[in-house]
Amino acid sequence: MELVQHLVSSLGIQEEQAKGGAGLIMQMAKSKLEDHEFAQIAQAIPGVSDLLETAPAEEKKGGGFLGTLGGMAAGLGGGAGGAASNVTNMIGLAAGFSKLGMDPSMISKFMPTILSFAQTKAGGQVVGLLSKALQ
Repeated sequence: MELVQHLVSSLGIQEEQAKGGAGLIMQMAKSKLEDHEFAQIAQAIPGVSDLLETAPAEEKKGGGFLGTLGGMAAGLGGGAGGAASNVTNMIGLAAGFSKLGMDPSMISKFMPTILSFAQTKAGGQVVGLLSKALQ
């Protein structure tokens, strides 16, 4: 997959870490976008469907400290949704990146790298959708 190779060469990480990290980010994008919007991304960036399957599974019930924080963030959201949802998404990403043996700070390197890849492969409309989902 071109995206995976781009992440490996740009970030100096292992292939499995690139697949899992990209998969986690694509899962987050899929959860925040309408189906037809995510379909545009999946069509424009080869291998996105495969990446979704490589992301580490989320911890169910409990989840330790990060799971507790996620639950608290969701509870605080009440009707607000947006901010609490973003906190919960970031906590989930951080937990997933940790499972892959990467520091959660790598999230801030993955996102612009994926967006730049999307710009060269798919153009502005797909980048706009991804940017909207990754806020």
